[in-house]
Amino acid sequence: MNFHHWRYRWADVVRFLGKLSVPKLYNAVALVVQFYISLWSRRPVQPTHPMTLSVEPTTACNLRCPECPSGMRSFSRPTGKARLEEFEALLEQVHRKLIYLILYFQGEPFLHPDFERFIAAAHRYGVYTITSTNGHFLTPERCKAVIEAGLDRLIISVDGVTQESYARYRRQGDLERVIEGIRTMHAVRKRLGRTNPRIVVQFIVFGTNEHELPAIRRAYKSWGADDLAIKTAQVYDYVRGNPLIPRDERYSRYRRRPDGSYEVKYRYRRHRHCWRMWHSAVVTWDGRVVPCCFDKDAEHVLGTISQSAFKDIWRGASYRAFRRRLIDSRHHFAMCKNCSEGVRVWL
Repeated sequence: MNFHHWRYRWADVVRFLGKLSVPKLYNAVALVVQFYISLWSRRPVQPTHPMTLSVEPTTACNLRCPECPSGMRSFSRPTGKARLEEFEALLEQVHRKLIYLILYFQGEPFLHPDFERFIAAAHRYGVYTITSTNGHFLTPERCKAVIEAGLDRLIISVDGVTQESYARYRRQGDLERVIEGIRTMHAVRKRLGRTNPRIVVQFIVFGTNEHELPAIRRAYKSWGADDLAIKTAQVYDYVRGNPLIPRDERYSRYRRRPDGSYEVKYRYRRHRHCWRMWHSAVVTWDGRVVPCCFDKDAEHVLGTISQSAFKDIWRGASYRAFRRRLIDSRHHFAMCKNCSEGVRVWL
């Protein structure tokens, strides 16, 4: 790794550490203790405060990815965009214990017209902020805006190094436009003399692109990215096999049974392992609190921030009942049966 990459990695670490505090660290330690006590006792201990939070700016998206409800326009919930005032009110409640914020759930966050103002609000509250994008809107103007707003980490999905393999999943996507966007973000960041955001290229491994893993490992630095993140793919219809499941099982959430069907590669026999339910939550664009990022259609609404304080939702009866059922078995919930939490993979 050359000096350029070390510089931006170290700056990111310093920025992250600078946003920590004693209350945040104390809360994180308490959550770990509470989680393991819950596993040991099989009785869920109520978590103190979440240390991570995902907030959905919008469900709108410009692409048509086949395993994504935003891309397939298959939501039963409405498409819309979050209100800045409601987001700021939420931050006021949670920022003291929040270690990092993910401004992403479903949809393309750069389609929100006030997205930079969301980032700026989180920056003012001293919360390390991450977002994920398909990279089609990284113009010089938008790049400058999110850099100056204080975005800490930018994850850009690039699931292929040729247009042919990229478009097999990122349907209606333009790989050259995405690569140009990465280069633009790098150039604008350098021109402004800033070290934020840390630019991470994310490569989801599918059966259609796994042969390009060596190529993406060579290419991402030349585009101006700081890091490469390899991610496994969630496939909805996996039991009977699917062309999107990688053939190399090291990069797959699924393994093939002797009868030719597929199963999720759980590491834990009893399927009670779900750290997400103790340390994080997800808030949809319209303020509904759902348990995790696998509840994409908001089927398990545990509260609404426009009607209740977040702490009352987090510690409320609905959340307690959900955790109680989860600690008994993840198989109580359909979304948990195809979840990567506790799945053994090699990346």
